[in-house]
Amino acid sequence: MRKEYDFSRSRKNPYASQLKKQITIRLDEDAITYFKKISDQVGIPYQSLINLYLRDCAASNRKLNLQWK
Repeated sequence: MRKEYDFSRSRKNPYASQLKKQITIRLDEDAITYFKKISDQVGIPYQSLINLYLRDCAASNRKLNLQWK
């Protein structure tokens, strides 16, 4: 290892705005089981699948049909 490093030509991480934020969310056991089953089939972690699904919903501006009786 060097005693000193030169960071004068360094630049900010261009992907910093795309970093994920850790949160706590409560999900039904059925929903978790569903995504874990798909995860085993496609080889992608279930948290990533949930994130991909939510991003798809947001990108397509999909809305739930909520009607309270």
